[in-house]
Amino acid sequence: MKLHELTIQKAHELLKQKEISSQELTQAVLNRIEAVDAKVGAYISVAGEMAVDQSKLADKAISAGNISSLTGIPIAIKDVICTKGLRTTCASKMLENFIPPYDATVIKKLQKAGAVIIGKVNMDEFAMGSSTENSGFQLTHNPWDLDRIPGGSSGGSAAAVAADMCLGALGSDTGGSIRQPASHCGVVGLKPTYGRVSRFGLVAFASSLDQIGPLTKNVNDCALLMNTISGYDSKDSTSMPREVPDYTLSFKENLTGVTIGIPREFNTSKGFDPSVLSSVKNAVKVIESLGAKCIEISLPHTQYVVAVYYVIAPSEASSNLARYDGVRYGFRDKTKKSLIEMYRGTRSAGFGSEVQRRIILGTYALSAGYYDAYYKKASQVRTLIIEDFKKAFEKCDILLSPVAPTPAFKIGEMSEDPLTMYLSDIFTLSANLAGIPSLSVPCGFSAEGLPIGLQIMGNYFQEETILRTAYHYENATDFHKIKPTL
Repeated sequence: MKLHELTIQKAHELLKQKEISSQELTQAVLNRIEAVDAKVGAYISVAGEMAVDQSKLADKAISAGNISSLTGIPIAIKDVICTKGLRTTCASKMLENFIPPYDATVIKKLQKAGAVIIGKVNMDEFAMGSSTENSGFQLTHNPWDLDRIPGGSSGGSAAAVAADMCLGALGSDTGGSIRQPASHCGVVGLKPTYGRVSRFGLVAFASSLDQIGPLTKNVNDCALLMNTISGYDSKDSTSMPREVPDYTLSFKENLTGVTIGIPREFNTSKGFDPSVLSSVKNAVKVIESLGAKCIEISLPHTQYVVAVYYVIAPSEASSNLARYDGVRYGFRDKTKKSLIEMYRGTRSAGFGSEVQRRIILGTYALSAGYYDAYYKKASQVRTLIIEDFKKAFEKCDILLSPVAPTPAFKIGEMSEDPLTMYLSDIFTLSANLAGIPSLSVPCGFSAEGLPIGLQIMGNYFQEETILRTAYHYENATDFHKIKPTL
């Protein structure tokens, strides 16, 4: 196996045994990026020199016997997470030249563990989108079919992992932006419980929904990254002061006694690709054969999820993005003479069409005379959605569903139809609205050979149960072993 093809766990073992060095591993990944990223377009910035320097420090630490599970491991970072001294653009012309003066908490934790930051990867602008077609700089292509989208908004993270251009990556998930690209690119992606991972240093889209999480080549690697990035942070007011377990220890238990809930509302053929339905049904059978018990449950307010999300998320986005006015930092339209004209010109030129669309939607929903009718009402229905999950988890341990109704679609296929694009997130949005953890694990392929993901949702702070279920399912199947050819 080539070095860039290694999993985090295997690379850790080889580094610990001193069979390879971090410098060799890092250079192999940099060589892989140089060889294939012109086709994929995953990276906005490759931190070559910085990565090599970090790998040298990692090798010194290993020689001294100071090695963690991530020491010397090349990790890619979604370009919405602040990295001190390394450009953080949010894939937007508004922040094209922004270099943060500080690191996000998750970056500090990776650095403390000795990880190597290999670069910043592409995304939908300000994390608004489901395809990574809304980047202000470039298109990212799906490694399985370069004519198709990788998913979004963490499409660069998923594509980089799938194409072996890093050993793992961090993304962010506001409405499915880790799980959906993980599904489309055939990798593992986890959205943790809201408050499990610090959001300090994550450039805000919708603050009550955003969550940082890992994308990896398998479930074990996902657990290793979670061990490092999880935990309380006093700099994040939404961070929860809960002890972080060793997630890999949960794999020792089998699935006997685990009750699986199958939401009745997700069990429909409407809008589904047949291969998605059959793959998910087969996955349920495999999990049952591993000792789990399956029951049907109901999430009665599922029909309102898309409407609720697309009131709350744009409303919070319009508030968060108000800071980009051309005065304090970021892009400024210097051709305008008056303040109002400068505001208008800056935002028109600095923001892409999808970001502008969501700001307008959110501003309207929060405006005088409409706040009660839209934002307040959406918040009330959100509470009902949360209650649906609480009742469901009284009867079962986890919930299973598809991640997306179809495999990855072709680039440009939905760019003129934003409503259909929004509906493609119907299965992932509810986990963000409720704040529960949710994971995507490969469960099959379409007739065209495109990956399909199974969504595993759990109760609050039950990442261990989700990871255990995904781990045993993964070990019973071979989908994660099949790789794209580039």
